[in-house]
Amino acid sequence: MTDTIPMISIDSVDAVERGRQRGRALKDRLSDGIRIYLALFETCGIRPDQVRRGADATFAATEVWAPELAAEMRGTAEGAEVPLWQIAALNARTEILSGSRGAKPGECSTIINASGRPVGAQTWDWHEELGESWHLQRVRADREFVGLTEHGILSKVGVNDSGVGILLNILGHRADRADGVPVHLVGARVLTEARTLEEAVDVLRTAPVSTSSAITVLSPDGAVIVELSPLGAAVITPTDGVLLHTNHFLDPQLSVDEKSGIYDPDSQLRLGVLTERVSKGTLPAAADALVPYLVSHPGDVAALCCVPDPGAVFGDRWATLATVTIDPGLRTMTVTRGTPAEVSHRSAVVLAAS
Repeated sequence: MTDTIPMISIDSVDAVERGRQRGRALKDRLSDGIRIYLALFETCGIRPDQVRRGADATFAATEVWAPELAAEMRGTAEGAEVPLWQIAALNARTEILSGSRGAKPGECSTIINASGRPVGAQTWDWHEELGESWHLQRVRADREFVGLTEHGILSKVGVNDSGVGILLNILGHRADRADGVPVHLVGARVLTEARTLEEAVDVLRTAPVSTSSAITVLSPDGAVIVELSPLGAAVITPTDGVLLHTNHFLDPQLSVDEKSGIYDPDSQLRLGVLTERVSKGTLPAAADALVPYLVSHPGDVAALCCVPDPGAVFGDRWATLATVTIDPGLRTMTVTRGTPAEVSHRSAVVLAAS
């Protein structure tokens, strides 16, 4: 695997045309991601008919709440020459996977210095087999955002030209299901519309989601984490100028019906390590200086850096695919392949939303 990360540029005020540009740019690479996800769904005990129903239901919910995003998915399918339901399934992969069987070993960790001018960093941990099924992007419509996402998914993490940025951690709730607006598309709407922290929070709190996630919002003026679940949303504010999140609910009400046996105790252990580290002194003001807080090594008490276990099979081969930082004041996002421990040895890509 090289340090090179594919980059696509999309530029149109028409949503369908943005989708067509995306589909054409990814056409030669998209089929691998679709194949892997369909196999992953099956491995997780989700039948093909359930995948199709989830894709159709989440697309219908998106068409009501954010018709431009639904139109962009239509354009993506057209440009890539694949069935629309497959693009919908990719965008709803979190929702569809909420119906999977068994526990998941580990996921993403996020750290934010919210004092002064906020900056943040996170790991993106996902299935190793999808390590070549993601890219960087610059999307221009009425405004511009840059970010990282998976092939066929409209958005994941990023920052826009107003300095509103988002990071993402998956959560698990007993009410999770695949019939609401996908969390990835909720994040896409924040990046395409929000000009302030308040506007971003309003989008998140009113989104009709059906699966849980924590979306960290950074802006030049502040930062919060919005925990989303099918039963509602909760806003987590900084403690002593710091925000930390892994993969369990922090809000006491939402945590009551948290789905157990998914990310625990791994998530709690990672949060504990981060909490201990930040307690030792003031967090640095530079985004890249937060990356060392996310470093771990084999045998540590918590796997902040995710590396597949030897002999792990498909569906259990979890890896840190990328390390991300965001500086909303500069409207910049830095992406490096691999774990935080590898950042100093790899080439970073800096994206700026103009």
